[in-house]
Amino acid sequence: MFSRDNKQARIDTLIGKASRVHGGMEFAGGLHLDGSIEGNLRADPVAGSSLSVSETGSIDGNVEVYDLMLNGAVRGDIVAHGRVVLGATAQVQGNVYYGVIEMTLGAQIMGKLTRITENAPEAAPEGATGST
Repeated sequence: MFSRDNKQARIDTLIGKASRVHGGMEFAGGLHLDGSIEGNLRADPVAGSSLSVSETGSIDGNVEVYDLMLNGAVRGDIVAHGRVVLGATAQVQGNVYYGVIEMTLGAQIMGKLTRITENAPEAAPEGATGST
Protein backbone atom coordinates (compact mmCIF):
# COMPACT_ATOMS: atom_id res chain seq x y z
CA MET A 1 0.00 0.00 0.00
CA PHE A 2 2.62 2.57 1.06
CA SER A 3 5.66 0.40 0.56
CA ARG A 4 7.82 0.46 -2.50
CA ASP A 5 7.69 -3.32 -2.44
CA ASN A 6 4.93 -4.70 -4.63
CA LYS A 7 4.76 -7.86 -2.51
CA GLN A 8 1.35 -8.25 -0.82
CA ALA A 9 1.51 -9.06 2.90
CA ARG A 10 0.30 -12.53 3.81
CA ILE A 11 -2.71 -12.62 6.15
CA ASP A 12 -3.16 -15.75 8.26
CA THR A 13 -5.35 -14.18 10.95
CA LEU A 14 -8.04 -11.49 10.70
CA ILE A 15 -9.57 -9.67 13.65
CA GLY A 16 -12.73 -7.92 12.47
CA LYS A 17 -13.95 -4.41 13.19
CA ALA A 18 -16.50 -5.50 15.82
CA SER A 19 -14.04 -7.80 17.64
CA ARG A 20 -12.23 -6.98 20.88
CA VAL A 21 -9.44 -9.02 22.41
CA HIS A 22 -8.83 -8.56 26.15
CA GLY A 23 -5.41 -9.79 27.26
CA GLY A 24 -2.13 -10.49 25.55
CA MET A 25 -1.98 -12.30 22.22
CA GLU A 26 0.65 -14.18 20.21
CA PHE A 27 0.34 -14.96 16.51
CA ALA A 28 2.35 -16.52 13.70
CA GLY A 29 2.60 -15.35 10.09
CA GLY A 30 0.46 -12.37 9.14
CA LEU A 31 -2.24 -10.63 11.18
CA HIS A 32 -4.67 -7.95 9.98
CA LEU A 33 -6.44 -5.96 12.70
CA ASP A 34 -9.65 -3.98 12.17
CA GLY A 35 -10.83 -4.35 15.80
CA SER A 36 -9.07 -3.68 19.08
CA ILE A 37 -6.62 -5.49 21.34
CA GLU A 38 -6.16 -4.58 25.00
CA GLY A 39 -2.88 -6.25 25.89
CA ASN A 40 0.53 -6.94 24.43
CA LEU A 41 0.75 -8.34 20.90
CA ARG A 42 3.71 -10.50 19.87
CA ALA A 43 4.57 -12.51 16.79
CA ASP A 44 6.08 -15.92 17.51
CA PRO A 45 8.44 -16.37 15.80
CA VAL A 46 9.13 -12.69 15.13
CA ALA A 47 11.16 -13.37 11.96
CA GLY A 48 8.99 -13.18 8.85
CA SER A 49 5.87 -12.00 10.67
CA SER A 50 3.73 -9.07 9.59
CA LEU A 51 1.03 -6.97 11.21
CA SER A 52 -1.29 -4.56 9.46
CA VAL A 53 -3.60 -2.32 11.46
CA SER A 54 -6.40 -0.50 9.62
CA GLU A 55 -7.80 2.95 10.44
CA THR A 56 -10.35 1.33 12.77
CA GLY A 57 -7.78 -0.90 14.51
CA SER A 58 -6.22 -0.14 17.88
CA ILE A 59 -3.79 -1.78 20.29
CA ASP A 60 -3.44 -0.84 23.97
CA GLY A 61 -0.15 -2.57 24.74
CA ASN A 62 3.32 -3.26 23.41
CA VAL A 63 3.84 -4.72 19.94
CA GLU A 64 6.69 -6.99 18.78
CA VAL A 65 6.67 -8.01 15.12
CA TYR A 66 8.99 -8.10 12.11
CA ASP A 67 7.05 -5.84 9.69
CA LEU A 68 4.30 -3.38 10.66
CA MET A 69 1.90 -1.38 8.51
CA LEU A 70 -0.01 0.98 10.80
CA ASN A 71 -2.98 3.13 9.88
CA GLY A 72 -4.70 2.91 13.30
CA ALA A 73 -3.56 3.55 16.86
CA VAL A 74 -1.01 1.94 19.19
CA ARG A 75 -0.71 2.97 22.83
CA GLY A 76 2.50 1.23 23.82
CA ASP A 77 6.01 0.58 22.54
CA ILE A 78 6.58 -0.93 19.09
CA VAL A 79 9.54 -3.20 18.30
CA ALA A 80 9.71 -4.02 14.58
CA HIS A 81 13.00 -5.58 13.48
CA GLY A 82 12.13 -5.15 9.80
CA ARG A 83 10.03 -2.35 8.33
CA VAL A 84 7.56 0.06 9.93
CA VAL A 85 5.17 1.85 7.58
CA LEU A 86 3.08 4.60 9.18
CA GLY A 87 0.10 5.77 7.15
CA ALA A 88 -1.49 9.22 7.29
CA THR A 89 -3.94 8.18 10.04
CA ALA A 90 -1.38 6.34 12.22
CA GLN A 91 -1.12 7.36 15.88
CA VAL A 92 1.55 6.01 18.22
CA GLN A 93 1.78 6.85 21.91
CA GLY A 94 5.01 5.13 22.82
CA ASN A 95 8.53 4.49 21.58
CA VAL A 96 9.20 2.95 18.18
CA TYR A 97 12.20 0.63 17.64
CA TYR A 98 12.61 -0.15 13.94
CA GLY A 99 14.90 -1.55 11.28
CA VAL A 100 13.57 0.70 8.47
CA ILE A 101 10.79 3.29 8.80
CA GLU A 102 8.48 5.02 6.32
CA MET A 103 6.11 7.78 7.37
CA THR A 104 3.32 9.46 5.46
CA LEU A 105 2.42 13.10 6.13
CA GLY A 106 -0.11 13.13 8.97
CA ALA A 107 1.29 10.21 10.98
CA GLN A 108 1.67 11.06 14.68
CA ILE A 109 4.25 9.68 17.12
CA MET A 110 4.44 10.71 20.76
CA GLY A 111 7.62 8.95 21.81
CA LYS A 112 11.16 8.23 20.68
CA LEU A 113 12.25 6.74 17.38
CA THR A 114 15.21 4.36 17.74
CA ARG A 115 16.79 2.39 14.93
CA ILE A 116 17.64 -1.23 15.70
CA THR A 117 21.08 -2.04 14.32
CA GLU A 118 22.43 -5.50 13.58
CA ASN A 119 25.49 -4.77 15.72
CA ALA A 120 23.32 -3.94 18.74
CA PRO A 121 20.27 -6.22 18.76
CA GLU A 122 19.65 -5.32 22.40
CA ALA A 123 18.90 -1.71 21.39
CA ALA A 124 15.31 -2.15 22.58
CA PRO A 125 15.05 -2.03 26.36
CA GLU A 126 13.80 -5.13 28.19
CA GLY A 127 10.44 -3.53 29.01
CA ALA A 128 9.81 -2.56 25.36
CA THR A 129 9.28 -6.06 24.05
CA GLY A 130 5.76 -7.26 23.47
CA SER A 131 6.10 -10.38 25.60
CA THR A 132 3.25 -11.09 27.97
